[in-house]
Amino acid sequence: MRVLFLAKNGESMLQYRKVLNFYCNKKEHMANDLSKLRNIGIIAHIDAGKTTTSEAILYRTGLKHKIDLVKGGTGGAETDWMEQEKERGITITSAAVTAHWKGHQINIIDTPGHIDFTAEVERSLRVLDGAVVVFDGKMGVEAQSETVWRQATKYGIPRICFVNKINQIGGDFYKSLESIHKRLSKNAVAIHLPIGFEKDICGVVDLVDMKAYTYKDYADHELTVGEIPADMLEKAKNARSVLVEEAVAADEELMEKFFENGEEAISQEELKRALRKRVLDGDFFLVTGGDGRGVIVEKVLDLMTDYLPSPLDRDQGQTVGTDPKTGEEIIRKADDKEPLTALAFKIATDPFVGKLIFIRVYAGVLKSGSYILNATTGNKERVGRIVRMFANNREEISEVTAGDIAAVVGLKDTTTGTTLCDPAHPIHLESIEFPDPPVSIAVEPKTKSDQEKMALGLSKLAEEDPTFRVHTDEETGQTIISGMGELHLEIIIDRLNKEHGVEANTGAPQVAYRETIRGTAEAQGKHVKQSGGRGQYGDVWIKFEPNEVGKGFEFIDQIKGGVVPQEYRKPVQQGVEETLNGGVIAGYPVVDVKATLYDGSYHDVDSSELAFKLAGSLATREGIKNANPVLLEPVMKLEITTPEEFMGDVIGDINSRRGRIDEMEDLNGGAKLIKAFCPLANLFGYTSDLRSMSQGRAASSMELFAYEEVPPNVAQDIIAERNK
Repeated sequence: MRVLFLAKNGESMLQYRKVLNFYCNKKEHMANDLSKLRNIGIIAHIDAGKTTTSEAILYRTGLKHKIDLVKGGTGGAETDWMEQEKERGITITSAAVTAHWKGHQINIIDTPGHIDFTAEVERSLRVLDGAVVVFDGKMGVEAQSETVWRQATKYGIPRICFVNKINQIGGDFYKSLESIHKRLSKNAVAIHLPIGFEKDICGVVDLVDMKAYTYKDYADHELTVGEIPADMLEKAKNARSVLVEEAVAADEELMEKFFENGEEAISQEELKRALRKRVLDGDFFLVTGGDGRGVIVEKVLDLMTDYLPSPLDRDQGQTVGTDPKTGEEIIRKADDKEPLTALAFKIATDPFVGKLIFIRVYAGVLKSGSYILNATTGNKERVGRIVRMFANNREEISEVTAGDIAAVVGLKDTTTGTTLCDPAHPIHLESIEFPDPPVSIAVEPKTKSDQEKMALGLSKLAEEDPTFRVHTDEETGQTIISGMGELHLEIIIDRLNKEHGVEANTGAPQVAYRETIRGTAEAQGKHVKQSGGRGQYGDVWIKFEPNEVGKGFEFIDQIKGGVVPQEYRKPVQQGVEETLNGGVIAGYPVVDVKATLYDGSYHDVDSSELAFKLAGSLATREGIKNANPVLLEPVMKLEITTPEEFMGDVIGDINSRRGRIDEMEDLNGGAKLIKAFCPLANLFGYTSDLRSMSQGRAASSMELFAYEEVPPNVAQDIIAERNK
């Protein structure tokens, strides 16, 4: 292969080597060896450095000739391509890129760190095989660090940990590792130790080969391999002993060898193989540290290829689904020869190509121009074009093979979580669950002529984002939009303006309250109407009682002897559900209720499905009112980092918002971490208020914790306001 490279503007020979490395690596992977494929997510708390780390990976693998740092208003980071991301300097939507490293293809998804966009993390982790969890070396484990960690654990994702920013003032690899042990897992073990401290960081000691990897010049990050500094040798030996002891726990033969002959008897190959086995088990985590702008990022890439799983390593290379008709279990192998099995995990609208469906192919081959089955709707769809995404850029390809990730153009009825498969071999994969949005606002276009355009724009945005909901309030006729937080809805309104050309007026944020019951009640619902001709008759008795928290609505049929015919019982359930969804005491959905239909009567001529549906609704209204109904409100888990001198003001402010302090911790540099719980209704505008009371030096993050009962005096005001 001949490569022509013209150096411009003083670009170094390093760029020539990087471009050559990229094309050679890409060619080497073209054999489609699944063992050399990695689907990796970059996940972390906001501002930990995920996007910058992704930029450095693209730079080191030859995909970019320089690292664009994330800066509000002028950001040039490849994966932060949206206008709103560049303006705010944050990641809002997940972005996929493909890199090549030492013969491996690495599909990387850079995910948001803000809790308002946690759905992007959820749906990405559903289809990924491994993850790199990035931590801010000055802060250690933060609130969203715990959230994304839980999400990765939910899907059984093997992880490695990268402690970023340890070169900055306050950055400390060892304290960050300690916080990982304290808040996430004791099974996190260093595989590299940093050389130097804060601004003097200049490399790492690799505990596998016991070599020092240092760099001389930050501009090109060339690593030099040498001996471990004398003042670190003892620390490195002790850390390696811990690493070896943890590794041999995965292999009985290796453990015997270790106990009989000591650490020296374990070869580097045996150590790497044992460590990989432990990482793939999903409960053991290797930890490294550095600077996400590029320093030591080669070692992060090595960890991805050496220890994180390929599609063949996850669940023995198998995907489990069910037959859409019979419900029987079906197993598909990660093999091109298997029937097509794929999952749509993200929808995006591209101004040039239209609707883009991001898919992960688990088995078989997806080819452009082919017909596939949408297992969710049961309809066949034709695949238009297939593209490999590079953030907001596309490379057209003819097919996607097993284990790979790409995007499809031309599918109409496909939504997030849809299974796409071979029409002759249908299968249904587990979908993706998303939390209900807790914040709502009313929105209307500034001009009447934009009404239709606004409805279309909101519909497209809701199609892309499963945590964004749109509905019309039946009483007021207003359009209500719901999201995960104020920032989420602010971004939606901004996108509505810039992408769909609609300027909108918005109301004040509204809390998504819920209703439930604390007691038990039985009620009769009887709908009787005579109008000269055929009448209407439906009569039911229903028992209402609390259900388990989070279990939702449950309908139990205990009719005996046919006092309510079978064909009328489903309408009764529909009447109950519709009434619960509309609320009883304040118009908010009633949750976690068990309704048992146990008696009733019917008329041979006058009974109908409608009559029994109305009877079910009447029984619900009466029964819920007599079962000690209460109002529930979303309570947020709040974490505030503040200098010690403002701690008293911060705590007093939380107490004034009906919040409660849960825990306080000391952080590096004399800062304090305050953990608290506070009702969402009292947190609108909190970020601005916190900045004001701390001279801009405190920061906060929050996530939905639970729905809790509203105090009676507050509930009375809410109900009175709703009843107006």
